[in-house]
This record gives sequence, structure tokens and C-alpha cells, in this order.
Amino acid sequence: MPALPLPLTARLIAPSRALAPCVRAYIARDTTVLPPLPHEQRFNHFPATTFCSITWFIEGEALCLTQGRVTEPDGRIARVVFGGPQNQPRVSYNPGPVRAFMVMLLSPATHALTGLDLASHADRLTPVEQVFDDAWLDMTQAVLHAPDDEARVRLLEAFLEPRLRQAREQSRAPGTALGDGLQALIMYLATSGWGRSMRNLERRIKAWAGQPMRTLRRLQRAEQTFTLNRDPMIAGDTSWAEVALGAGYADQAHFCRETRDVTGHSPSELLRQIQCNEGYWLYRIWR
Repeated sequence: MPALPLPLTARLIAPSRALAPCVRAYIARDTTVLPPLPHEQRFNHFPATTFCSITWFIEGEALCLTQGRVTEPDGRIARVVFGGPQNQPRVSYNPGPVRAFMVMLLSPATHALTGLDLASHADRLTPVEQVFDDAWLDMTQAVLHAPDDEARVRLLEAFLEPRLRQAREQSRAPGTALGDGLQALIMYLATSGWGRSMRNLERRIKAWAGQPMRTLRRLQRAEQTFTLNRDPMIAGDTSWAEVALGAGYADQAHFCRETRDVTGHSPSELLRQIQCNEGYWLYRIWR
């Protein structure tokens, strides 16, 4: 299927190497420089994810959707909002042009830096004033009023890097708890007194990462499978059966079920939306 031309409205910015154990990516999105998007192109589609996020709406606003409908006034998303891990896909809507900035944070690092019980933030978007202490709030305001995205990245990195370094120094096994893999988290908890029973380990993993171990593994595999195979599938260089086999799914049907759980669509429909629908901008830029 030939890809339809879509406006370039978003970009992914990689973190510094020092912050790779903490930050997955920065995301900048801007539709204010384009002609107004039609109604059907103003939806934003997000998959279920293991990551936390902080989102700044520099200009414009977004509304939450409930069963496909805009909810007001409670559905209006705060100007700066913290998002916990998502167990299911989420959709928002922009009433008009929007300029936004987002940092995607690895959940174990978010817990280590803030002390938040992430299980209580799963599937929630919360105004930052209800989540963070004064130092974090000062940072969010500085980022909100920064002159451009590059300045926002610099502010975030200057804020996060010393805190990440301090968290590692205070860790019983420096560098292990803040690794970017689920296995690193499991090993840290198991070797630091939290692994005496599977129930205790599961409880700690959910507090640190916001989701149970089974969900974390499922979402990590889904992200890796999508990232590795999106471009080959668009080019027609592989098949869904080959993708399922290479990713370790039981069969193609298993892969299709999990894709629908994570994204809300079958693999074929997701691929079509990525190519034709502006609202799937995040899927197009993710690397």
C-alpha cells in the first residue's frame, strides 16, 4: 500500500548517553505552523506502554476521550501533566492547533527519582501540582516557558542528570536498579532483600514500574516487535507470520491478539492507520 503524504508534525529527540537509563525519548509536536487539521485528523492515538511521561502543552490544549467521545470539562487535560504507565491504549483530541513537548521516562527510574508508587498512577493523567515536590514543579515551569525545544531538553537534562547520579550512588547495587531492562529491575529487587517470595517480588515490581511483571514483559515485547518490523512491513519485505515467529509469539493469532490489546487495532489495520492517519503520528516517529 503506498503511503499517503502526511504533514510532519512531530519528531523524536534522543536523550544524552548519561540519561539513557532514565529517559527513553523526548517528543516535540507542533501543528500550529500548518493549516488547521480536519476534525478526523485531530485525534492522538497512544499505545499501552511501560513508560511514564510528563507532557507540556505550550500552545493549545487536549481533551481526554471516553469510549470515543470527548468528555468536558473533566476531560480537559492540564497544561502540564504526569502520565503513569498505560495498561491499555489511550486517545486524546486537540480542539485546535497545538504545540506540545513530552519526556518519556523509564518507570523504574521514575520511581527511584521521585519515590512515587507508580501502581497508583497507572492509566492516569494527573496535573503535576498533585504529583511532584517544589523542585520538580520549578523545573516543569522552566520547561514550559523555555524559548524552544532544544532549551527544554537542556533544562530537563540539567535537572535529571544529578538526580540520576545521586540515585545510583544511594542504590545498594549502583547502576542495576536503574537499568533499562525488566530483567535488571528483577535482579536488583531479588538481590536487595525484596526477592524472598514471588509475591513480595511482584509487589515491589508493581510499585517500582507501575505494572505487574507479566504486563511489563508483554508490553516490552510489543514495543520491540513494532519498532523492528514497522518499516519492513510498510515496504512489504516481511509477513505477519514471520514477525510473530521472530518475536517469540506462539503463532500469528497470538501476535494479532496482543497487538490489538496494546494498540486497539489488528496489525494490518494499525499499519494502514500509520500510513494514512495523522493521529497515529507517534507510531510513525517511534524508534
